[in-house]
Amino acid sequence: MWQQPYPKHDLETGGAQPLYPVQLESPELRWSFIRKVYSIIAIQLLVTIAVAAVVVTVKPISHFFTATSGGLACYILLIITPLIVLCPLYYYHQKHPVNYLLLGIFTISLAFAVGLTCAYTSGKVILESAILTAAVVVSLTLYTFWAAKRGHDFNFLGPFLFGALFVLIIFAMIQIFFPLGKIGVMIYGCLASILFCAYIIYDTDNLIKRYTYDEFIWAAIALYLDIINLFLSLLTVFRAADT
Repeated sequence: MWQQPYPKHDLETGGAQPLYPVQLESPELRWSFIRKVYSIIAIQLLVTIAVAAVVVTVKPISHFFTATSGGLACYILLIITPLIVLCPLYYYHQKHPVNYLLLGIFTISLAFAVGLTCAYTSGKVILESAILTAAVVVSLTLYTFWAAKRGHDFNFLGPFLFGALFVLIIFAMIQIFFPLGKIGVMIYGCLASILFCAYIIYDTDNLIKRYTYDEFIWAAIALYLDIINLFLSLLTVFRAADT
């Protein structure tokens, strides 16, 4: 797709190296945007780890959510809260500090859901999933930056990933109403892991080339969800294999 290399040094770019061939915008501005997005993601992950650790270690919290009728209602509310928050966030993603407040609510509610999932999982399985998630995210991120530098484009993955995600949701619904057993759970976890690995590449490619500078909230949410969903998918696989 890209044939002509971007000059290594240019007055408009301040001598910064381009992220991909024929980059028309300033590489320095794009790098600043990328650093901002990854800073937000880092804070989100730290908050998620902290909240999930509290939920896992303080047993009365998980007991309340799983053993009482009020706790079950709160659990359902926690699951749907991130979806609800995305609606006002769409309109206020450029309005400070409302955008960060909504992003905080989104992150904390999702962190509680992750913590409740980990509360009934062995520490060994959680550690294995976390280590593998970190290794995969770092390696795929580096690969995507490397591939973009050489002119590769992953925008074509969009329709395929959307279709695969839809199939995965149907698969999950089938699992809920018609359990397929341990093998079915492992297959689901493996397919979900592969899908969210592809999403990491796709969303990182968009971060490098397509997100505008005022879409830093959406870019952070996209990659944050990819990482969390990859972790939960691997957790599903390791937990099924451990039983």
